[in-house]
Formats: sequence, structure tokens, C-alpha cells
Amino acid sequence: DDARQQSPPLMDTNGIRAMGYFDGSDLNYYYFMASNFATSDRWFSPTMDRTQINRMYLLAATSAGHALPLAAPETPLTATTIFEELQNAGITWKIYVDTAGTTCGTSPTAACLYNYSYINEFTYGQTIVNSPTLSQNLVPLSQFTTDLQNGTLPQVALIEPASSAGLDEHPNDYDISSPASVQDGAQFASSLINGLMNSSSWRDSALLFTYDEAGGFYDHVSPQPMPSPDGIPPMDLVAGDICDAPGQIGTGTCDFTYTGYRVPMMVVSPYAKKNYVSHTVFDYTAMLKLIETRFNLPALTKRDAAQADMSEFFDFANVPWASPPNPPAQATSGQCTLTPPTP
Repeated sequence: DDARQQSPPLMDTNGIRAMGYFDGSDLNYYYFMASNFATSDRWFSPTMDRTQINRMYLLAATSAGHALPLAAPETPLTATTIFEELQNAGITWKIYVDTAGTTCGTSPTAACLYNYSYINEFTYGQTIVNSPTLSQNLVPLSQFTTDLQNGTLPQVALIEPASSAGLDEHPNDYDISSPASVQDGAQFASSLINGLMNSSSWRDSALLFTYDEAGGFYDHVSPQPMPSPDGIPPMDLVAGDICDAPGQIGTGTCDFTYTGYRVPMMVVSPYAKKNYVSHTVFDYTAMLKLIETRFNLPALTKRDAAQADMSEFFDFANVPWASPPNPPAQATSGQCTLTPPTP
């Protein structure tokens, strides 16, 4: 019924496809990499919310009370981001932004790249753009290949999703004629991962591959309790929202004290344990905790401070993947359609 009420209606309004999955023939590259390197079956998005809010947690371990994406007259968050912390500590960093499908052209400016990076959710994003020095850290994705070839990767790097190019594996709900292909997205990701494995930078790198949020509402593993990052309750709920009812705020999932659903992850590194599956509960602010631990930085909020140490994914004594494996080429021949199946 909810799907039918949309205008235009969503696909599969009869609910024939309640749940689905991709198997090892669909996503052969991911299955190979996750099976050989280190992964987790208890890796969660930070909050039961949409992309923008979870991205705030990825960059700053909080959404500062925001449950909905920023909208005028709201202004970007003043919360400290991991990149500000790295900059203040003298640690090199870059944000790589794919320009395919954007308005940035072949010689993109930092100001244009800013529009396609989630750093624009924070006031520090404008600080980056307005600084001749800091703006050099906001670069097109083509620079990633150059940095691999030249051995000039920064100490910390973020690769933004190729959303404008339709390669972020996000489903297309409305346009039957142009569905997004998960295989094309996986092939794109494989080009970046393979590029790292085949470069001189491989010997001392760790690539953490994950997703913003869950792809559906069902999972047999429930979201997990987590500390509120800063004690700020939801500040922007829409009237009529179930969490806007009296007595809901501060209870259960109507506060920032639970993770979202599980999401996939892989640790790809010469030091990643072989065939390893972690069962420790994390949300992906654990990636911030890893960076903070590596470079002796303080936690951004109580949320990243509460994450377990990611050292269990690594074997620094034996270097399991000093020579990287040879993964299969990602298959791209699968049918990609939003047409509902015949009952």
C-alpha cells in the first residue's frame, strides 16, 4: 500500500519480491575478496537513518541531533570532523571525488568538488574550499590513480561514492528504463581496489570498504545499543513522526543510542587476516577509532570512543597478503531490471 501511494508508484506494488540477494555468480569479485580477506558479521551503520545522517557519523561520529538531512535555513554542522583533527595533527589526507556525471568538467575546482562530497555537511568544508592550502586536499578521483602510480597517497584518504555516475549501487526506484546496476558498481569498486593491490602503496596500506546504510528493512540480526555521541536528542523530527509522539524521545530507537542495520564491509590489506570473520559488534565509526588509534588522536565523540579496537582484523607479524591475490574480473552480464516478476 505504501508503494502504491507514491507518485509515481514504486515498483512491485503487489509485494512479490519481499526480499532478495545477490549470490557469488552475481557479485563474484566481492565474494572472492570478502572470503579471502577480513570481514565482519556484526558491522552496523551508526544510526537507523538515511545516507546524509550516517555520513555525518562517518566524518564526525555525530549528526549533532539531526535526524533529517539539512534543509534551509539550517546551516552545516560545526562538529569537528576527522579531517580537521588530522590537519591539526599534521597528518596528510585527501578526499577523492568522482567527477563523472557531475558539472565539474575535466579540470574541477575544489569549490565544485565540494558540492559532491559529504564534507559539505560541515562548516569545515567551507574552510577547506576557502583555503589555498586545504583546498588541495579535495581532488578528483583521477588523482587517486596518479597518487598510486607516484607513491604519493596521503596517510588517510576517503573515496566518495560515484553517485553521479550511477556507480554507487543505489537502486533506482522510479525509472524502469534506467535501473542502476550493482554489477557495474562492483566493477567500478574493483578497479580502485585492484589499483591499490597492484601499486607500490600496497605494502603499507589498509583499505576499508563499506556502505552508508542498509539496503532494506529486514535483517535477522537486530540493531545494537550504542552510546549517544553527545547527548543531543533529535531536534528536527517532522510532526506526526512516530518518534515525535510524547514520551518517545530518549527511549529505544527514537534517540541516537542504537546503530542502524548491518552493512557489508571488507578490510583489504597486506596485513588483513586470511579468511577472517569478526563477530565483534561495531558501527562504522570504528574506522574513525582506527585512524585515531593509529595517529594518537583523541576521540571525536562518545560514539567513536566506544568502538572496539579494529586490531583483530590484522596480523602485523606474519603479513598474510604481502603478495596480493588475483581476484576474478567482476561479471557484468547479469540482467538489470526493475520489472516485477510474474506471480
